[in-house]
Amino acid sequence: MAWLLVATFLVAVAGLVYELIAATASSYLLGDSVRQFSLVIGVFLSSMGLGAWLSRFVGDPAIGFIRAQIALGLIGGFSAVAIFAAYAGYGVIGLPLYGSLIAIGALSGMEIPLIARVLDQIGARDFRFENVLTFDYLGALAASVAFPLLIIPHLGLMSAALAFGCLNLAVAGLSLWLFRARAGRGSWIAWALALGLSAGALAQSERIVSALDAALYQDDIILAERTPYQAITITRFRDRVRLFLDQSIQFDSRDEHRYHEALVHPVMARVARPARVLILGGGDGMAAREVLRHPAVESVTLVDLDPRVTQIFRDHDDLAALNGGSLRDPRLRVVNADAWTFLAGDGPAYDVIIADLPDPRNLALSKLYSREFYQLMVQRLAFGGAFVTQAGSPLYARQAYWSIVATLADTPSPAAPGDSLAVTPYHVLVPSFGDWGFVLAQPLAPAADMQAGLTLPPGLRFMSADVWATAQVFDGDTGPVAAEVNSIRNHPLAAYYQDGWDYWFE
Repeated sequence: MAWLLVATFLVAVAGLVYELIAATASSYLLGDSVRQFSLVIGVFLSSMGLGAWLSRFVGDPAIGFIRAQIALGLIGGFSAVAIFAAYAGYGVIGLPLYGSLIAIGALSGMEIPLIARVLDQIGARDFRFENVLTFDYLGALAASVAFPLLIIPHLGLMSAALAFGCLNLAVAGLSLWLFRARAGRGSWIAWALALGLSAGALAQSERIVSALDAALYQDDIILAERTPYQAITITRFRDRVRLFLDQSIQFDSRDEHRYHEALVHPVMARVARPARVLILGGGDGMAAREVLRHPAVESVTLVDLDPRVTQIFRDHDDLAALNGGSLRDPRLRVVNADAWTFLAGDGPAYDVIIADLPDPRNLALSKLYSREFYQLMVQRLAFGGAFVTQAGSPLYARQAYWSIVATLADTPSPAAPGDSLAVTPYHVLVPSFGDWGFVLAQPLAPAADMQAGLTLPPGLRFMSADVWATAQVFDGDTGPVAAEVNSIRNHPLAAYYQDGWDYWFE
């Protein structure tokens, strides 16, 4: 009986890990984590119910349990490989994602009824069904705690799936030995083949990941790492370098100057003396490079969540060259923290705040474009200061862009009670991203000469007074549309963002 209760714990751990891997992979590849987690959980739980019902048709519960573990070891173990391979090859993941999820859920749902029947058959004196459920729930708790803290940081999605596939097969092997009198040669052969295949794949998991990354990205991969926060991939083709975070492009060295010059220099020009600057995000140091072009700058604080990103772009000479060594500049201080937490804490006021944050693909990121976040931000602005945020594409995610504009325009101004922030929407073409938008905001409306003109440092490749004037003009495809203010209470922005990109690219 003890082994079967331990087995219940182990298979519960593996089952929940497969579910979390499926939800995480779909969130990485498709965005909108709330939608993906909701769908994955719903499909998995309903499939478990189907499996529990199907278990009544299994004649020998011990052999049925063993075979379920063998199948789980193969399907669950190779689920992440199948999902990423489908995305790399065809750009879709629906069939491997939900096909494997239904199979894993059904097989997992069969486990407890089969274990209960085995315990009943062997006449375990102290068998109580609630004991089985207790071990099952404890396994789920252990998996949910270990997944973000241990499994993902140390294994990654594909290696984790294969490792827990081997765990299912280990449970199957020990169960085969315990019930060897009932097991036929076919079960032993199937188990040995499955274990050999899974163990071999686990041993070669790094090569599998490299092969799938090579298929997913156009250029040679020079760095690929998974941190507790995200997957970092840097590619190179000749002198062209690209950074991807969770498979989403962050910059292309061929045209990043267009993005970063547009992000930084208009807001710097709006402040009479931008001595103290705060950058939220921008761990690659490109925005900091542009900020440090301004001679008035005395200090820059760069707040980025992932310490590995700032470390890579500071310590690797060829990558540091892209940001002009900005992360090594004595005027710059790196703080690896959450942007919301940083703003909510105590600290100095800043003349300029630059939000170079990820797109609002999910609710966790959408809150960084909320009215509440902007209220925190304006509290850290010095008198006469200004703020800018990247705001996505006014073409591909038009309603999302104008929701951000509306949110800033609805944020109260600390300098003028009863009034809101003065906002300036603008956009430029960045070939790697498309038509890309920004929003500049100030507690007080700028003077007419400062609003019209643009004082720029020397050496820029893209931004000019003429470009700035053109950037404030929107056409019929990108101009204002009705959009709700984004708040942490309702989060319309994430849905606007997803719907916009789905319209163009699905």
